[in-house]
Amino acid sequence: MSSFEDRKKSFEKKFAHDQELQFKVSARRNKYLGEWVSKMLNFNSDEEKEYIQSVIKADFAEAGDQDVFRKIKDDLKAKNVSDEELRKKMDELNEKAKTDFN
Repeated sequence: MSSFEDRKKSFEKKFAHDQELQFKVSARRNKYLGEWVSKMLNFNSDEEKEYIQSVIKADFAEAGDQDVFRKIKDDLKAKNVSDEELRKKMDELNEKAKTDFN
């Protein structure tokens, strides 16, 4: 019975670690997205920092990436960025964020 409990605890630790890593990757991706949008909107340094924080906070509205997508899509209305282009950029920056933690 002890080995079963040990395996169970091991799986629980791995799950917790994986969840923490995913949270960090998402936050880093959101930072990169904020930087990208800030450049497109010609924000100064202070505006960029504030905008990055707003993107990171937007991710807490609901589970998944849709909340961040909607925020950025709305913020880039005047730039005519397509949904496909935005999703592609989100995927690209997610991969970049993953490499930061490997």
